[in-house]
Amino acid sequence: MTAIPVGLSTASVWPQSAATAFALAAELGYDGVEVMVWADPLSQNVGGLRRRVQETGTPVLAVHAPCLLITQRVWSPDPETRLRRSVEVAQDLGAPTVVVHPPFRWQRRYADRFADLVAELEDGSGVAVAVENMFPVRRGLGARSVEMSAFRPSIDPTDVGHRHYTLDLSHTAAAHVDAMALAQRMGDGLTHVHLADGTGLPKDEHLVPGRGDQPCARLCESLAARGFTGQVVLEINTRRAKGPGERAKELAEALLFARWHLSEPGR
Repeated sequence: MTAIPVGLSTASVWPQSAATAFALAAELGYDGVEVMVWADPLSQNVGGLRRRVQETGTPVLAVHAPCLLITQRVWSPDPETRLRRSVEVAQDLGAPTVVVHPPFRWQRRYADRFADLVAELEDGSGVAVAVENMFPVRRGLGARSVEMSAFRPSIDPTDVGHRHYTLDLSHTAAAHVDAMALAQRMGDGLTHVHLADGTGLPKDEHLVPGRGDQPCARLCESLAARGFTGQVVLEINTRRAKGPGERAKELAEALLFARWHLSEPGR
C-alpha cells in the first residue's frame, strides 16, 4: 500500500461496463475507481454507481466528465451542463475530483467562459475540477506532416492557468511533450494523474506503464518524494486482451508498477 491512492479508470475495461471495473478494482486491490462518463448506462446513473460502491467497498476517486466526441449528447448537448452535472455526481458519490478536457475549438461560448466556470464550480462545490492536457491531431508523414489542435486555446491547460490539473502520460507521448516539464509547470496544481504509457505514435495508446517511453516511474517517484496529495489512476487500454484473465493480469501489472514506484523514497 502507498499513501497516494491508486485508482482504476472504468475506461480501462472497455468494451466491458463500469460494473466490471468495480469488480476488478475490488478483486485486485485498487484503492478506488475513476468513473468515465460515456455511453455505458451505468456510468451515467448515480444510483447504480452508489450501489456498486456499497457492494464492492470500492469508492469513487474521480468522475471524468463526458468530453469525448462520442459523448457530446450524454446528459445534455450543452458542455456547460455536462460539466455542472459531473460536479454534482462527484458530490453525490463523495469523489474529490472531476476530470475535464479543455473546450473544443468550435465550442466558442463554452470556451470563452471556461476558466471562470471551472473556478465557479470549484468555489461552490469543494470539488477539484482538474483540467487535462491533450494532444494534437497529425496529418501527413515526415516533413509534410501538419499538427492541428482541436482544443482552445491549446492542448496545454497551463497556457490558461487553472487551480487544478490532470496530467495524462499517454497524451504527453502522443503530443511529444516532456511529461516531467509539464508536471513542473502544473506545480502544486497537479491534482490527478492518468498513469499510462505511449511510444510517441500520433494516437492515444494508453499502454501499461513501463511498456512505452514515458517517464512513468520517474514521475511516480517524484510524486512520492514531494508528498503528492492527489490521486493516481491507471487509464490503460485492455480492449485487445484475450479474455477476462488476460485483462486482469494487465491491470494487476499496472497496479504493481504504480504501487512500487509510489512507495516512499528509501522504503
